[in-house]
Parts: sequence; C-alpha cells; structure tokens
Amino acid sequence: MMRQTLRLQAAASLKYALKNAPAKTSTAALAAISHSLRLQAQAIREYSTPSAPSASPTSTPTGTNNTQPKYRRFHTSDIQNQAREVPGFPILDDPLVQNHSIPSFMVGTQNGFLPRQDPLDVLPKEYEALEELLQKMPLTLKDGSKGLLALGQFGEACKSLPQYDLSNVEDSELLSALYRDYTFVASAYLLEPCDILYRKTGDYGLGRSVLPKNIAVPLVQVAEKIGAKPFMEYALSYALYNYRRIDKSKGLVWGNLELIRPFSGDPSELGFIISHVTMVSHSGELVKNTMKTLEAAGKHNRQAFNEGLSKVVSTYEKINQEMDTMWQRSLPADYLKFRTFIMGTKNQPMFPNGVIYEGVSDEPMFHRGESGANDSMVPMGDNLLQLTESMPSNPLTAVLKDFRTYRPHNHAEFLEFVEEKARQNQVRNFAEQDPNSAAIYLAAVDQIRNFRNRHWSFTKEYIIKYTKHPVATGGSPIVTWLPNQLATVLKTMQEVGAKIDERALLPENKALVEVLTKRADAQARILDREVAQLRTEIKDQDK
Repeated sequence: MMRQTLRLQAAASLKYALKNAPAKTSTAALAAISHSLRLQAQAIREYSTPSAPSASPTSTPTGTNNTQPKYRRFHTSDIQNQAREVPGFPILDDPLVQNHSIPSFMVGTQNGFLPRQDPLDVLPKEYEALEELLQKMPLTLKDGSKGLLALGQFGEACKSLPQYDLSNVEDSELLSALYRDYTFVASAYLLEPCDILYRKTGDYGLGRSVLPKNIAVPLVQVAEKIGAKPFMEYALSYALYNYRRIDKSKGLVWGNLELIRPFSGDPSELGFIISHVTMVSHSGELVKNTMKTLEAAGKHNRQAFNEGLSKVVSTYEKINQEMDTMWQRSLPADYLKFRTFIMGTKNQPMFPNGVIYEGVSDEPMFHRGESGANDSMVPMGDNLLQLTESMPSNPLTAVLKDFRTYRPHNHAEFLEFVEEKARQNQVRNFAEQDPNSAAIYLAAVDQIRNFRNRHWSFTKEYIIKYTKHPVATGGSPIVTWLPNQLATVLKTMQEVGAKIDERALLPENKALVEVLTKRADAQARILDREVAQLRTEIKDQDK
C-alpha cells in the first residue's frame, strides 16, 4: 500500500509540474524535471522498503519528524534551456555553477561525474562548532601536532557538538557540504576505537555500535534531502566532494588541489583522494563520447561508431595514465594509516550487529564503506560495452550491483540508461559485425582491463601485503571480488578476439588485435594462479 501511495504521489507531482511549467519550456528541461521527480520517488522508496532498516525517525527529537521525509522541489526555471536531451537522458552542457537549487551532482559534458561547482570548503558561521570539530579531528594536524583521533579523544569531543536542525536547509551546495562533513564525523566516531586498536595490535576489534543523536539525526536529515544513504560515500563525501583548488583560475590538476577533510593528515591520503579527482576530471569527455557511440550504434552509422568508440578508448587511456600516478602520490605503506576510517558497517567483523542511529531508528543499519569501486566511469564502460550482462550470476556480482546504489541518484539513473541503451542498440553485436569495429571494441574492453588490473595490483600492494583482514573497505571479499570482474573482462576479450577475421583488418588493427588477445590469454592464466594462492592465505573469501 505504501509503495502504491508513493508511486501515485510521484505521478501527481510530475503531472502538476508539467501542467504548471512555463509555455516556452524545452523538451529537455521537462525531461530534467521528470528526472528530478523520479529521484525523489526513488529516494522515498529506498527509505520505505521493509527489508531495509528505516532511516526515517521513529520518534520526534528536535529537528526531525516521523512523517514522510522532506525532499526539495526543483523548478522548471532552474534548468530551463540548460539540460540537453541526449536522446532520452538530460545531460548538462552548462554545469550551472551559480545554481544552488538543483543537485550538486548531475551528469554533464563539462563536469562529467564531478560536482557542478567546486565543493564548499568551509561551513557557514552558524555551523562553527561542527567546523571546529572537523578541523581538530585528523590524526595529524596541519601544524604537525596530534589531533583528536590520534589522542583518542574524538568520541568525547563529539558530546559537546550541538544537534543542528537541518530541516530548513535548501541550498544544494550547503547540503552537499553538510552531508560530506557529517559522514566524516560519523565514520570517525564509529571507527575511532578500531583505529586505536589497529595502531597498537594490528587488529581492528569492534567499532562503536550506536551513533549518538546529535550526529545521527542531522546526518539522516541531510541524507534524505539529497537522496543519499546516511553513511560516507565515494562521490558525495570522501573523494569527489572533498577537494579545494589552490588557484581558482587553474584546472583540476595535481599540484593545484588540496583536501578539505582528511582523516590522517598524511600526504599519502592527499595523494589517494586527489588522484581520484584528477582521474574523474576526464569524465565529461567520456560521457560525451559514450553518448556518441550509443547514438551511432542505434543509427547503424559505422563511421560515427568507430570514431566515437575510438574517442572512448583515448579518454580511458588518459584516465588510466592518471591512475598510474597513484604509486608516486600515495605510498603503499601509508594506506593503512587512513584506511580504517573509510570502512563500512556492512559485512565487516567490526560491526557484527550494525549500528543504531540514535533518535532515528531502533533497528540497526548496515552500510557499505567508501570504495573507488563506487566511481561511475568504469561502470559506464561496463554498461556501454555490455560487460555487465556477461558478469557471472554469483554473490560477488551481487555485491557489484549493490555497490552501484552507492552513488548520486542522477549518476545511478544515467548508468542504468547507458546499460539499457547499449542493450537496445546491441553495441557489442554491432561492433562484431565489422572486423575493424571489433578491433576498436576490443581496445575499449582492454582499457577496462587496464583499469581493473591496476586496481587489483593496488589491492595486492597496498592492502594484502600489509594485512590479512579478509574484507575490503566496501565489505567485499578482499581476494575474490575484483578478480570476479577482471576475469569477465578477460573472457570477453578472448571471445571477441577469436571471432575477428584478421584478413579484413587494417594493418594497425591487425597488430593491435594480436597483442591484446595474447595479453588476455596470459593474464587469465596468471589471475587464476594468483587467486588460488591467496585464497590459501586469507580466510572467508566465499562470504
């Protein structure tokens, strides 16, 4: 009954918005309105699903209510003539940096998967106590002294934090900053005991099982307003909404970016986060070329398809080159200094019974931790190239699909759109009909392989080399989860390469296909041996 009511409410809201829209409203703008309303309905459904712990308050402490969560209404004037319908999904050509009404994260050809405007780096004066707490939080402060986490005093300091009422906050930039900051406070509070014990013994022990209401209530309020889970996320808090330009006139490049909120204060944490930002700075180009490729496949335009997909390949090359700088920017031996604080409460031994959000719900909540696997660039490639359809039906793939719910709703819907459009237009089949198109397709899949293989290398060198903890930050098995996806990519490369008629290939493509298929064959054998060996060293990899 509740779900039916919510669907009727969403339909009624859409009907009202369309009826009352200005006469000159563009089709693209109307599509964006419809999209925003769908996000609201999706967020409401998420928090009203019986199988998941409710994030709606069960009592009525200050600043909360136990009725339906409040969601901002986005008006036609906010996005009129700004969203471009490409075809079937509204993508922003102009990031609208001065607009504080629409969500901070909306897919665009300029900003890609980054926020529309640079993150708000200092909270307004009215949230001074929260700002001061965060400034004192890191293990090492800017002046080199020990912060609250290093002293084991963060939990005690949280007791004096006022319980802010965020029910009237509507500015999207401020909402995004408050969400980021409350997720930092929540993770630091819950995982502080684990960090203290790990630094002493190498074991994590148990985290705090109750999030106090002065943190929990405002966190849930702001999470509901932006349609997010009330826990730290990759895009919305830890990585993509956590950078500051040193010189506002310069781009998102290494050397011009610093962190807003660190946990450790270690230079390697800066390198870890900023490397993700510089990688995602190429995502606008990736979005643009992905859409060109989809459109060309739908129109059976071979030349446009080859050109679009070739640009997808070259963009992923830039992203992979940026990813490779992680080795120098963030040292492997330093990762465990801050890794504890980005772990989640779902499928982690530190939280066997989840976390109670005081003043919100008496039922425990479980959330996956922050992970680069929650980025949208590779999932977009998976969906464009129809790799997602080839993933095996097993618990590891179920984790992958769960991960894809931990992102801005606009990004999630865009990924779903790409997946459906690629299926409708039969991207892989269209590529395989022509040997040279198939060669370009193979090169695109190889870029996904390159990304996932490097991620797997990071896992081995940054984590497994230093700890036998069986679970990654997001709650996935540390040994078997990434190879599950990488093996599917390698298998796809082997299948596509075997079908290509080399006699019809251009000389440069013939050499390319030979190199890529041999590499895929060799890596598949190596991966099987690696995983088999590591499974003997690290337990619980089938959970």
